[in-house]
Amino acid sequence: MKFNKSFLIAGVLLGLIIIWFIVNNLNEGPPAVGKTQAEIQNEAQTKIPSVQIKFVRAETHENVLKLYGQTESAREVTVKAQTSGLVVSVPAAEGRIVNKGALVCRQDVDARSAMVDQARANMKSIENDLRGARVLAEKGFQSETRVIGFEAQMDGARATLKQAEIELDNVNIRAPFRGVWEEQLAQVGDYLSPGQACGLIVDLSPLKVIAQLTEKQVGLVAAGESALIELATGESVEGKIDFIEAKSDTSTRTFRAEILVPNEDYKLKAGVTATVHITAGKTSAQHIPSNILTLNDSGAVGVRYLDRNDIVRFAQVNVIDETPDGSWVTGLPDETRVIIEGQDYVAVGQTVEPTANYNQAASQ
Repeated sequence: MKFNKSFLIAGVLLGLIIIWFIVNNLNEGPPAVGKTQAEIQNEAQTKIPSVQIKFVRAETHENVLKLYGQTESAREVTVKAQTSGLVVSVPAAEGRIVNKGALVCRQDVDARSAMVDQARANMKSIENDLRGARVLAEKGFQSETRVIGFEAQMDGARATLKQAEIELDNVNIRAPFRGVWEEQLAQVGDYLSPGQACGLIVDLSPLKVIAQLTEKQVGLVAAGESALIELATGESVEGKIDFIEAKSDTSTRTFRAEILVPNEDYKLKAGVTATVHITAGKTSAQHIPSNILTLNDSGAVGVRYLDRNDIVRFAQVNVIDETPDGSWVTGLPDETRVIIEGQDYVAVGQTVEPTANYNQAASQ
């Protein structure tokens, strides 16, 4: 019996394919069993996270109080009329510096000049009568009582003349002190009665800086101490504490502090935001990178650090000074391993693995 050649070839090929599958299955061994989700989560939880730390030690540093406030004028006065009359002149220009006694408004003289002339003439008449009475009294033709009467009239005439001269000068409204003529409130043609405003004058020399001290800060500073002020306009100036409120504000529990800054040229302006730096002795503090400051769940500013068992802790700190390369803070243990990288990925109470480069012993 003859076999077909093509059937023979097909049979050989089929046998080879079957042998190839058998060999491959033997090499692979038993099928792998996949990990459950619970096992994967358990491995993730048991894996200790790594953080980078820096060892910092407490040093003596100046305790710089940083306060926020604003500038104010030393005084502001609304200049008012002392007599009645029409405004006929306003020689002062708004925004210009006027000296003490400078004319800022002038009212119409009206009959005031005539009243001065009348008082002066009356006084001259009485003066002549008094002179004659004295001559007659010396010769015995006039009694001393008559002379005394003329002397009393003379005193009254002088007072009347002085009053008339004062009333005449009251039409000239003058600056009570040197300052900036800030606002012209009366214009030519306005009628002013006694007590009505002519304008506003502002004294900026010295300039006041107003800041608030907390209950903890008020005992650290005193009047007469120096302060450095940084203004929002870009200037940095020095001043002295002139006044600290003895009683706190009932709503804020803070104490008002006034700092005087020389301002003879009036370049510094009132109403400008100010940052006040006051040196209040020295204290023990640590220098840390500013970017590691963080907030806890209560909103307190602090730093995450490691205790001796490599457990993450949080310490609330107070920033007492800032430099271009970091911040000086109080509130940390004297020797501390602060977390400088990875703190956002760990929680307080969690055990972590500090990197070898910064792993240094720290005491609690």
